[in-house]
Amino acid sequence: MGKRIGILTSGGDCAGLNATIRAVTLRAAQDGWEVLGIHNGTSGLACDPPEVTRLEPARCDTWMLRQGGTILGTTNRGAQEDAVPAILRGWRGLGLDALIGIGGDGSLAILRRLASRGGFALIGIPKTIDNDVALTEAAIGHSTAVQAATEALDRLQPTAASHSRVMVLEVMGRDAGHIAIAAGIAGGADVVLIPEIPWRLSSVVSHIEAVRRAGRNFALVVVAEAVAGEDGAPVLQPDAAGRRRYGGVGHDVAAMIGDATGAETRVTVLGHVQRGGSPDPRDRLLGAAFGVHAVELVKQGRFDRMVAWWNRRVIDVPLEKVVRRVRSVDPHGPLVATARGLGICLGD
Repeated sequence: MGKRIGILTSGGDCAGLNATIRAVTLRAAQDGWEVLGIHNGTSGLACDPPEVTRLEPARCDTWMLRQGGTILGTTNRGAQEDAVPAILRGWRGLGLDALIGIGGDGSLAILRRLASRGGFALIGIPKTIDNDVALTEAAIGHSTAVQAATEALDRLQPTAASHSRVMVLEVMGRDAGHIAIAAGIAGGADVVLIPEIPWRLSSVVSHIEAVRRAGRNFALVVVAEAVAGEDGAPVLQPDAAGRRRYGGVGHDVAAMIGDATGAETRVTVLGHVQRGGSPDPRDRLLGAAFGVHAVELVKQGRFDRMVAWWNRRVIDVPLEKVVRRVRSVDPHGPLVATARGLGICLGD
């Protein structure tokens, strides 16, 4: 008998999600299985009736490879306790044999908890521009985000040189500095500040002054949004709902550099530009590979696992070893060593 697979996207959106949804649909169709796309994460399951769309190969043309965001919609609000019974009723009502959840560490933890309570079969696929999911070297969306940040540096460099300015680029990175360190190297930054390495203003100022003495009239600084102030306290700003979120550290760093050096500074906060846009080839490939492997796991009856990329291979790992862990930038790893070898100041 054919299987019925549900698929949903949860947490923040990113590039490459639709390529993953397409891959799941095409691979499942080869075995005659039905794929139901669940709208707006677990919120779609909680609706009565559940909000779903039947995904068919004819509707999953190559346009999906190129489209950013997610055709299913998503939410970064976790499943509230009072919604859990409705979510589980929705699962049972759809008659699903397995659920493929595409999410970051937080979303995967929530889905695993629901699967445990509801007794349903779950496969996880990692996606996050921050690239901080444990036990995978790459998550869907990270590569495109790095490309966006690198392109921003490419555009900031000429105007920095034209006006003899220090340009500060604040990039996303809630718990880790993967985007900042990768884009900083690729975009020729002079200073890269990441949350994994405490920084001192004196080190940053000394480096920028050394750049000036060498005859260059500008400098590029990349700052991950989760970088703390010199006092070690996180830099947070209230949103419209009164919740405090990361943001503003780029302006703080620029102001301190300007005061200490007399340089004219400008700040660019890249924000959600890093999430949107057409996925780059790597995220399309990763999404395709992850989607196919996830269906293979369903076929083999191997659940409570996450698809992962390790040592240039698609593998799968136990979800219990992934959730509640963060994959940070290794201060002694290859990217940090590369940055230091290029003379990039990391603030320490």
